[in-house]
Amino acid sequence: MQVNNDVRTRRHCVFNLHVHLVFVTKYRRDVFSGRVLIDLEEIFKNVCLDFEAELVEFNGEHDHIHLLVNYPPKIAISNLVNSLKGVSSRLIRKKNYPEIKNKLWGNMLWSRSYFAGSCGGAPLSIIKQYIEQQQRPH
Repeated sequence: MQVNNDVRTRRHCVFNLHVHLVFVTKYRRDVFSGRVLIDLEEIFKNVCLDFEAELVEFNGEHDHIHLLVNYPPKIAISNLVNSLKGVSSRLIRKKNYPEIKNKLWGNMLWSRSYFAGSCGGAPLSIIKQYIEQQQRPH
């Protein structure tokens, strides 16, 4: 796979797809410390590599995290999210962080919901205008 100015190529397609993901902890509990966020970032990078995606940006606060992921078109966002949340929950709980263990019980780190927003590229109004200006044959 080649990377050139954020445009990635495959055998039969050229793409530049980004998604902004937000995951919230179960019950919106304040459980993330700086140490946990560092570990989460590394876990997310590795999961993205397994999907041939790239974690472009990562940050978070005590009860939620934000990810910006560049991904190939063959990936369903829901599959990527399920893997990111499942693997990170399992590996973070395995490390036995007391701040998490004391505030969350069971095997749940994340809320079942998430936010996914497409981003990058030109604004929709510009793309719409470009499509409208195509020379349609009569």
